[in-house]
Amino acid sequence: MTMKTVQLRYFASIREAIGSGSEAFVTGASTVAELREALLARGEPYASCLARGRAVRTAVNQVLSDESAVLEAGAEVAFFPPVTGG
Repeated sequence: MTMKTVQLRYFASIREAIGSGSEAFVTGASTVAELREALLARGEPYASCLARGRAVRTAVNQVLSDESAVLEAGAEVAFFPPVTGG
């Protein structure tokens, strides 16, 4: 497993729960799904705000992505709740 550093960005209620808007994270994850699992394994507050079954959107390098998106070293991965318009 090759380790890489990715930049994590958190928005809205996820940022509030984690208490930070961004962090560098060293991971062996090769996809967004594996990254999310690694974050869940960190425990609270990640476990509750990124839990499976919760609606969480992701973007990789500012492009909306699903969890099969491949992660490269230096990628920016953003997590945010779904946004509704009015």
